[in-house]
Amino acid sequence: MVHRTTRRDFLKTSTIAGTGFLVAAGNAHKIARASALQGIAVAGIGVGGKGDSDIKQAGIYGNVVALCDVDHTILEGQAKNFEGAKTYYDFREMFAEMGNKFDACTISTPDHMHTVATAMAIKAKKHVYTQKPMTRTIGEARYLGNLAKEYGICSQMGNQGSTSDVLRMAARQVKEGVIGNILDVHIWTNRPIWPQGPDRDLTLEKFSKQIREDDPDIADDEIAEKKKQIEEGLKNLEWDLWLGVAPKREYWPGLYHSFSWRGWWDFGSGSLGDMACHTVNLPYGACDLKFPTSVVAESSGHDFNSFPAVSKIWFEFPATDWRGAITCTWYDSKNKPEPEVFSKYGIEKPADSGALIIGDKGVLYTPGDYGLEYQLLAEGGAKIDDIAGLEYRKAPTDDNSKDMDTRNKLEWFTAMWENKPELCYSNFPNYAGPLTETILLGNLAVWTAPKAGQKGEKIEWDAVDLNVTNLDKLKTKGVAELVRPKYQPGYDNIEI
Repeated sequence: MVHRTTRRDFLKTSTIAGTGFLVAAGNAHKIARASALQGIAVAGIGVGGKGDSDIKQAGIYGNVVALCDVDHTILEGQAKNFEGAKTYYDFREMFAEMGNKFDACTISTPDHMHTVATAMAIKAKKHVYTQKPMTRTIGEARYLGNLAKEYGICSQMGNQGSTSDVLRMAARQVKEGVIGNILDVHIWTNRPIWPQGPDRDLTLEKFSKQIREDDPDIADDEIAEKKKQIEEGLKNLEWDLWLGVAPKREYWPGLYHSFSWRGWWDFGSGSLGDMACHTVNLPYGACDLKFPTSVVAESSGHDFNSFPAVSKIWFEFPATDWRGAITCTWYDSKNKPEPEVFSKYGIEKPADSGALIIGDKGVLYTPGDYGLEYQLLAEGGAKIDDIAGLEYRKAPTDDNSKDMDTRNKLEWFTAMWENKPELCYSNFPNYAGPLTETILLGNLAVWTAPKAGQKGEKIEWDAVDLNVTNLDKLKTKGVAELVRPKYQPGYDNIEI
């Protein structure tokens, strides 16, 4: 069983630094239904994969009363960890039956179901912890941000590096001018680590045709075996619920569920959606990478069904009140900036994932995905010292939050205990939403770059009203649906 920490335990053992976090032990905290002795009642939607750790970490601080997953095996296994928690395949049924019995939700489904589950929770006045990327499309991110603000709930996105003291300090250093005026930003990742590329979908008809052409002697046996695998897979999976808001398609073993969905336009958001909420996090906070004005990409080719195996994306950002206009370049599939970009600052072996913020006095280099370390370097590789004495808001810590992922949950619970949504660093209205909008704009450019090795059409963007201003000039169809998607019957569409 998972040990739970009550607010009383938290106040005894935690060390909280930063304005607004520490409150007197006698202050009342507002919880809609769960009592102070029981703690906050939590429901988990999507409890396998990353959802496994999300619900278990939430169970440290709250009382898990409901679990929902479309995979029977995952759901049954997770139920053993939370005695008495009710189980569901359909989160809509969970809300209908238990909507007055829990206060908060973790949402860790595939990307395409984030918005409908999160929106239902917010409208029911539940606090929400939603995995990154917050949504599959740009309009959904704005929609959830608006809802979170309207209902006053505590929201947190699962980009757990946000609670890193190093990341927060690094962002402050850059804003205070440690590397001078910002000139350029480069961000790269080793993703995808799952299959992507054109012509990857399979149906029984397509498989049967291929096997009969390739080896007719064994075709009947192979087809019969594949039918058996499909039947067995569907016994343990609510496939229609897994598809949810997405267009209908045939189930195929291992092609979509349980992890390979990231590589499909209907379900995921590619390497950009998977890792940019992590790798862009530090540069976003340090350089205010909000409200891009245009984006363009090139790729290894895609078929508007599966993402390309490789892409490179160029974002343009307007000047702010403290920095000039800048370009940010995204590289995936272990590609990086040209070697001379690194050698100029004495960086000999750049990591497979990381970011480089270039200023007129030097650079900030952060290796890895989460902004957990950084180097300040001048030309030639000389070390630049941090600006001394800078303060920043630290995330809360306690005996349970020794890793940044649990600490991210603790920050969310702290906000709920104190009824202060602003205590969540990666809250929807002010941080996670705008970050997700910026990131997912890149996928509009990738969509318009289906031909291998060729730059796609440039997207001109109005970030305030979420409009592609040159939409009528684009030859590529379907761009608007990546801003404001339409759902299948049975789910409420976004209102934005």
